[in-house]
Amino acid sequence: QVQLVESGGGLVQAGGSLRLSCAASGRTFSRYVMGWFRQAPGKEREFVAAISRSGGNRYYADSVKGRFTISRDNADNTVWLQMNSLKPEDTAVYYCAQGGAESSSRYDYAYWGQGTQVTVSS
Repeated sequence: QVQLVESGGGLVQAGGSLRLSCAASGRTFSRYVMGWFRQAPGKEREFVAAISRSGGNRYYADSVKGRFTISRDNADNTVWLQMNSLKPEDTAVYYCAQGGAESSSRYDYAYWGQGTQVTVSS
């Protein structure tokens, strides 16, 4: 069984920052690619960022490149998403996910966290 528990969401003003975290259960965390996705009401779930098993490769959606940073600590079974220079269009529920490929597709991720709300006010 795999369990992902997210935290760190909240309300922030435009231009501000938030740091999301996702704690994963299990002893094989380092075997998996980790990703972050987000979904706003009425919109499809979209890719935000992904990080390879060792943490050496990072990938970002164009909409967040230069503002967001994904990182992981395999010794602590944790992945983070540092979000800077937040914009109102970043408002969404953010999900962490565990998968087997370095992919931007939701279908390559087998397990998902519960989601955490991020609201950016203008």
